[in-house]
Amino acid sequence: MLDATTRSGGTATATPPATATELALTAPLPVGLAARCSRVLLSPWSRLSLLVALLVAAGATVLLFEPQRLLADGWPPQLGGAAAALVFAAAYGLCTVAFVPRPLLNLAAGALFGTQLGLGAALGGTVLGAGISFALGRILGQDALRPLLRGRWLKAADGQLSRHGFRSMLAVRLFPGVPFAAANYCAAVSRMGYVPFLLATALGSIPNTAAYVVAGARASTPTSPAFLIAMAAIAVPALVGAAVAWRKRHHLRSR
Repeated sequence: MLDATTRSGGTATATPPATATELALTAPLPVGLAARCSRVLLSPWSRLSLLVALLVAAGATVLLFEPQRLLADGWPPQLGGAAAALVFAAAYGLCTVAFVPRPLLNLAAGALFGTQLGLGAALGGTVLGAGISFALGRILGQDALRPLLRGRWLKAADGQLSRHGFRSMLAVRLFPGVPFAAANYCAAVSRMGYVPFLLATALGSIPNTAAYVVAGARASTPTSPAFLIAMAAIAVPALVGAAVAWRKRHHLRSR
C-alpha cells in the first residue's frame, strides 16, 4: 500500500515493514542476562562454594543423626544377610563422604556381619565413598583449586599424583597416616584418572580394612589369636608410619 506521494508529481513511495531481525534487535535480550547468570553460577568459585556447603551439610547431618547408634540398637530387623550388607555398604560410603572415621565403620562392619561379609561390605563402602568424594572434588573443586597449586610441595605432590596416579594412590592407601578424605580430594584436584584411583583404593585399602573388620568380629574374645593378630596389624603399621613421619620432619628441619 502507498502511504505517501510527492506533491510535485513524483512517484509514490512505500515504507517497507520492519523485518524480524530488526524487531529482535530492538527487543530486550533476556537471553544475555540468563547467560551471565549461568556463567556466574557455574564459575569455578561458585562450584567450590557449593562443594563446601555440601560437605558442611553432610557433617552436620552425621552429628545430628548419630549413625553410631546402630551399633547399640542393632541393625534393622527386617534386613539380614547380603541385603543388610549392601545397605550398610551404601551407608558406609555416604558416611565417609561426611568425614566419619573409617576405623569406626570397619569395626562396625565386623561386629554386625562377621569377617567375610563384613570385609566385603567395608571394602564396597570404601570404594563407593572414595568414588563419590573424587567425583565431587573433580566436578566442583578442581577448576578453582588448581590455580592455587603454586608452592613447591604442592606442585610436587600434584605432579606425582598426575603422572603416577595408580602407584601413588596405592602407596597412600597402604600408609596408615594419610586421612581418607584428604587423599580423595587431593587426587580429585590432580589430573589422576578415575579408574586408577578406584583400583588403587580398592587394592590398597584391603590390609588395613581387614585388620579392623577382624578386630570388630572378634571383639567378644579379645584373647583369641585372630583378635591379637588383627590388633598387631593395626598397631605396627601405625607405629611405622609415625616413625617415618617423625624422621622426615626431623630431616626437613635439619636441612
